[in-house]
Amino acid sequence: MEGARDTERPLYTERLRAPVSWWVVVLVLLATLAFAIGVPLGPVAGVLTMLGGTVAVAWLLTAAAARVEVRDGVLVAGRARLPLSVVASVTVLDEPAARALRGPGADARAYLLLRPWVSTAVQVDLADPDDPTPYWYVATRRPPALAAALAVAGGTGDASAPRDGAG
Repeated sequence: MEGARDTERPLYTERLRAPVSWWVVVLVLLATLAFAIGVPLGPVAGVLTMLGGTVAVAWLLTAAAARVEVRDGVLVAGRARLPLSVVASVTVLDEPAARALRGPGADARAYLLLRPWVSTAVQVDLADPDDPTPYWYVATRRPPALAAALAVAGGTGDASAPRDGAG
């Protein structure tokens, strides 16, 4: 039965959540801060610091979990959407290539979906003469799977091979 919602299942979906190690480090830092505040001001102040800090950090890390999805002829990268009809090519980026493209090799006009806890990505080159954006850099933990989904959904054939960091 068709409704107002998307009828096609996503070809690819991923949520770029912060890893458990980030949560552990933040909680240890918050516990240290709570102890440092609780010793001179009392245990109530320490507990309130821990609770308030935990709620704030949990909200921030949860809000930072971007969605990457290929569905209904569109690439969803965070809040941005790209029609697959303007995709010229897709390149899988390993860690060194991704680092170079989000650093010294970056184009200031490009759209970048970055998360510090994700070290690999895909580069989606655009073929829209009216759009000044040359490419999208989309962080993903599974670059070959995202590139394959983009190739299938966009009808661009297959995605290019992984780029090494030397380029």
